Amino acid sequence: MSISKIVKRHLDAAIAEAGLQGHPPETVARTMLSFVIEVYREHRDLADIREELQYAIENLDPNETYEFMRP
Repeated sequence: MSISKIVKRHLDAAIAEAGLQGHPPETVARTMLSFVIEVYREHRDLADIREELQYAIENLDPNETYEFMRP
C-alpha cells in the first residue's frame, strides 16, 4: 500500500471520528498540520520547512496552470 493511501485512510478516519464529536474537517486538518510541522521540526531545519510550506501555498489553486522549467 502506498504512503498516500495509508495517510489518506488515517485522515479520513480522524475526520469521521472528530465529526461524531461535532468537530469540522477544517479543525482536524489544522490540528494535523500542527503535528506535521512538529515532526518536520524534529528532522528538518526551519528554512527547509518554510520552503516546502511556501511551495504548497503558491500551488493552492488547482485551476491555475504552471509552467515548469526543464533543464
